[in-house]
Amino acid sequence: MLKFDKPKVIAEIGCNHKGEMSIAKDLILLAKDCGADYAKFQKRNSRELLTEEQYNAQHPNQMHAYGDTYGAHREFLEFDVSQHAELKKFCESNDIGYSTSVWDLSSAKEIAGLNPDFIKIPSACNNNYEMLEYLRDNYNGDIQVSLGMTTVEEEKTLIELFEKNDSAKDRLIIFSCTSGYPVAFDDIALLEIERLYRNYGERVKEIGFSGHHLGIAVDIAAYTLGAKWIERHFTKDRTWKGTDHAASLEPGGLGKMVRDLHATYKALNYKRSEILEVEQVQRDKLKYRKK
Repeated sequence: MLKFDKPKVIAEIGCNHKGEMSIAKDLILLAKDCGADYAKFQKRNSRELLTEEQYNAQHPNQMHAYGDTYGAHREFLEFDVSQHAELKKFCESNDIGYSTSVWDLSSAKEIAGLNPDFIKIPSACNNNYEMLEYLRDNYNGDIQVSLGMTTVEEEKTLIELFEKNDSAKDRLIIFSCTSGYPVAFDDIALLEIERLYRNYGERVKEIGFSGHHLGIAVDIAAYTLGAKWIERHFTKDRTWKGTDHAASLEPGGLGKMVRDLHATYKALNYKRSEILEVEQVQRDKLKYRKK
């Protein structure tokens, strides 16, 4: 039987700050106001992550480009490690957790040095075993991993990598995810959460859900299926320049989602007595009595 803890919500700011520290801090404050538990960013070393050809190619969607090449676009949106340290300090001073997704080994080393509560591995990089092994062996916090665009064999390899030093059960959190922006409802595949529990529930610390869909109803269903973490992309304005904004929630949506998750958490229990106090008044007034 599932045990329903209060859901933990991650506002995935990613690169929705458009390369501006002031917007990043505004989004942290908005995420806090919405009730999110963590504000999360992204860290890339584009020269390490991209081939020379990829770096110098044009952005595939020029209307969303922040540079003449894809590499320049990525560099424009990137915060360095000192800026991430500033964001972490800003989060802590405003009573919201800080974390970051890392896309390469250099970024993993830099963010591990900041010692956040957890570091996230995006779906695109969950087979970068050199990076995963470094974090497993040199970082003490939790490691969250999204399983979008990942085969079952790749899942098994990932779990086994963390089991080699007995850290999977204590530190590894896996996320059901479909990699698309946005994802159609029939591609969300919520029952993957049940499959992850069946296959790995006794082998990992927790299971979460990372959504790239529209609306907020699905997140409530993911929570009731057992997802202990709910992660959604977050922006101030879904019409802003950048490819992630369209699949993100604005403050109104994120606030309502957190409200509904907390309401669902309160409702997921059994009756404390056969007849609740609130029912007794109605029972006295309405319950059938044989004359």
